[in-house]
Amino acid sequence: MMRVSFLIATGFLSVSVLPGVAMAQQNAAMMDAYLAKRLIQDFTQELQGELKGAMKDGGPVAAVAICKDKAPGIADSLSQQSGWDIGRTSLKPRNVERNSPDLWEQRVLRQFEDRARAGENPNAITYAEVVDDKDGKSYRFMKAIPTAEVCLACHGKEISPEIAAALDAAYPQDQARGYQEGDLRGAFSLKKPL
Repeated sequence: MMRVSFLIATGFLSVSVLPGVAMAQQNAAMMDAYLAKRLIQDFTQELQGELKGAMKDGGPVAAVAICKDKAPGIADSLSQQSGWDIGRTSLKPRNVERNSPDLWEQRVLRQFEDRARAGENPNAITYAEVVDDKDGKSYRFMKAIPTAEVCLACHGKEISPEIAAALDAAYPQDQARGYQEGDLRGAFSLKKPL
């Protein structure tokens, strides 16, 4: 097997090239990965802007409302604009109804945990695959979400009673607590029909 490496605007992408595989397929896979990363970047930037404003105006309690109300809207808007299904998932979801992983996502999240335990930088962990399921063929892409220091106010081991009360009210089935900085908290999950 021959290995070919490409540098794409947002980072390094390595592609395995098998004899007889059409260059068009390789280019399509590279473009899909690039677009998925761009959509994640757009989602992150928009959500972070909303969260920074909320934190400035009302602190972490206000940020809980932004995550509950604005994050799904941002994902839905980007999904409608792009034709991709964009979301976040976790083995310990905060919003159980919206963010619980499907079987494919569960498998990939466990793989991500293994990769992080083996020393891989959670900021760089991604996985992509063409999947054929009941909905037909689709390109699926996931990127790990590590826990940053700023996340600990709502996702850490020591959450203030005020924030805990806001989380309990917004997310009665919340499982997304108890993390430390650097822990793998979940992943962005994108899907595009082929």
